[in-house]
Amino acid sequence: MHNPGSAIPDRFAAQERFAEGAQFVGGRLTKGTSGRTHAVVDPASGEEVFTYELAGAEDVDAAVAAARAAFPGWAATTPGDRSDALHRFAAVLADRAEDFARAESLQCGKPLKLTREFDVPGTIDNTAFFAGAARHLQGQSAGEYSGDHTSYVRREPIGVVGSIAPWNYPLQMAAWKILPAIAAGNTIVLKPAEITPLTSLLFAQAATEAGIPDGVINIVTGTGKEAGERLVGHPDVAMTSFTGSTPVGKRVAEIATATVKRLHLELGGKAPFVVFDDADLEAAVNGAVAGALINTGQDCTAATRAYVQRPLYEAFVERTAALMETVRLGDPFTAGTDLGPLISHVQRDRVAGFVDRARAYARVVTGGEAPGGELAKGAYYKPTLVADAAQDSEIVQSEIFGPVLVVLPFDSDDEGIRLANDTPYGLAASAWSRDVYRANRATREIKAGCVWVNDHIPIISEMPHGGYKASGFGKDMSAYSFEEYTQIKHVMFDNTAVAAKDWHRTIFGDRL
Repeated sequence: MHNPGSAIPDRFAAQERFAEGAQFVGGRLTKGTSGRTHAVVDPASGEEVFTYELAGAEDVDAAVAAARAAFPGWAATTPGDRSDALHRFAAVLADRAEDFARAESLQCGKPLKLTREFDVPGTIDNTAFFAGAARHLQGQSAGEYSGDHTSYVRREPIGVVGSIAPWNYPLQMAAWKILPAIAAGNTIVLKPAEITPLTSLLFAQAATEAGIPDGVINIVTGTGKEAGERLVGHPDVAMTSFTGSTPVGKRVAEIATATVKRLHLELGGKAPFVVFDDADLEAAVNGAVAGALINTGQDCTAATRAYVQRPLYEAFVERTAALMETVRLGDPFTAGTDLGPLISHVQRDRVAGFVDRARAYARVVTGGEAPGGELAKGAYYKPTLVADAAQDSEIVQSEIFGPVLVVLPFDSDDEGIRLANDTPYGLAASAWSRDVYRANRATREIKAGCVWVNDHIPIISEMPHGGYKASGFGKDMSAYSFEEYTQIKHVMFDNTAVAAKDWHRTIFGDRL
């Protein structure tokens, strides 16, 4: 393991890069005014890597004011001009890719190979997608739908968007919220999680370098209680977008409703992984381990509940446990590391609590403990497989957000689909079968915003991401998310020169 105190400059010098503060308002870094500080901690070692002043209500107000002042000018730019700016933005991100990868690994504990190969390239691709999408925001065709009147629909920006992003994918979540908003002509204030602000700040700085005007993108780094609630409830914020847990999402909705804001919520998940008895067992085992352990399981779409048809059940449990035991935990900046730590010791202890309580009613096949040695300094937890839990048990129904996969058997196809749907969540799922009709039935009947077939976890910029049920509403990525950051206006022209129309006379008679 590394010595964070001496090695941080080789990884990402956060304290130096953000010496001016961790708030980005009106195009420049500033210090927070809450009077309190917060430390960004390397979860691989428990060492502090960056201390900054938290945002207070005054900082939120200043950021909203900057976004509001920038809105008329940015909204008036042509789609082509916004597209050009976003293309330049994508180029800057590509030039700074290694910087972003190292900052994300440092603050989150993600293996560097994950941030280099997935998080950063995905963000660059998403930026390029919305650069193209900016030129394709359309209303509907004009037509004469009522006598001598011509109607058409305009799509217009909403105004200032207030967004709150989570700590599990700080860079990608910042991009998912900022890009469609500004591509449509809005301005934005983003509050990243206070424990992972580094890449959001880099993202905003890169946008300014690409020529996006000051005030279009603003970052306030503070707590949810102080900065987050102030942002959601601010009267000059026209739309709120939130990604996080379902309980906090309910609180966000409550605050936003008071000012009748448009609301976009991407909340928790408990993704089922349904393996039918004709599935390719080796492919399903590989998919389960990768899908369950991605980002150390801290992913709302991660495979968390594997339902395996009984003929394959025991073999699936045995092979999945064996594969999990080969996964290498270690320093995120070491090439051979497969799995990094959880985001914090608090989160590690929360995950361990779920597994420890499950021992009373289920079988912990492998894992179920924190590693010793040098890794004990970090928030590490071994890949864990739990079998034979009851469907209504805590470990099956609750979102764990860690490297834990629960496996349950089922008999009929009807039962497998019923169990897959039997949680409050509906963000993502997967079905594993060689039979196209069986798989198609599963995609049709499983209630989730995304259903993969013979795979689990990949996403693409062109397709939407968002959930059903308690997993929220609204879409990220794709043209569907782009449209959510617009409002629709009906425009109607009278094509005649007659002062009084027939419908006027119907209401007022011959007085007109």
